Amino acid sequence: MKVAMSGASGFVANALKKAFPEWIAIDRTDSVEAIVVKLQGVDAVFNLAGAPIAARWDEAYKKVLLSSRIDTTKKLVAAINQSDVKHFISTSAVGIYPNNIPCDEESEKMGDDFLAGLALAWESEARKCQKPTTILRFGVVLGKDGGALEKMVPAIQAYMGGTIGNGMMITSWIDIDDLVRIYQFVLDNNTVGTFNATAPNPVSNFTFTKILGKILKRPTWLPLPPFIIKMLFSEGATVLLDSKEVYPKALVKKGFSFKYPDLEGSLRKILA
Repeated sequence: MKVAMSGASGFVANALKKAFPEWIAIDRTDSVEAIVVKLQGVDAVFNLAGAPIAARWDEAYKKVLLSSRIDTTKKLVAAINQSDVKHFISTSAVGIYPNNIPCDEESEKMGDDFLAGLALAWESEARKCQKPTTILRFGVVLGKDGGALEKMVPAIQAYMGGTIGNGMMITSWIDIDDLVRIYQFVLDNNTVGTFNATAPNPVSNFTFTKILGKILKRPTWLPLPPFIIKMLFSEGATVLLDSKEVYPKALVKKGFSFKYPDLEGSLRKILA
């Protein structure tokens, strides 16, 4: 199977390349016409483009977050609709949901902050695709050589890790291997719709931190006050401070089985 990827240099894309070795990259600067040419002979398109969310936001950077997702998706969809591509898999995020409420794909209430608005607009553009389309709402992706652990592990190894504030906020996460398997499952079963790409067992920040410290054999006694995160990231601090309790109900109902449903098993595999 030949696939095309936007955001092809990213952490998730690099993992997907191993499972889908016949791939081509869609560049952010490509015109619709150039993308149409690249899509010749392509079976599926993975839309992974987007500027990093975990950064300091100002009004200018919020425009970058929007344009890197919305404008890229708009061009990609326009090209796919002129192609023989058989399946389109586009990215979204659990930031679309409200805080402090258990959510699954049947939840009607969405968040009302910038991240939720970004995800809603992103999904809206993806749904304009006329080919079979799947939208995956990513949780925090865990794996080697990138993602959230790239920043968390060194801090704990240096005896500087701890919970964020009281540690009560919920983290919805997924092992990178399971995420890749979801892409394979979607294509193998021609699965369309919107799905939460999250493990079935979200955990609190306290639990996450304690498990990580146990595996790394380091104490996690140094809590990080939320005001410091807000000083460093401005409005972007919501990425670290939000509490998203999200479940993959629709994906499980379709028959997908997680290899790493529990955080400790995932982390022990990744950090072995």
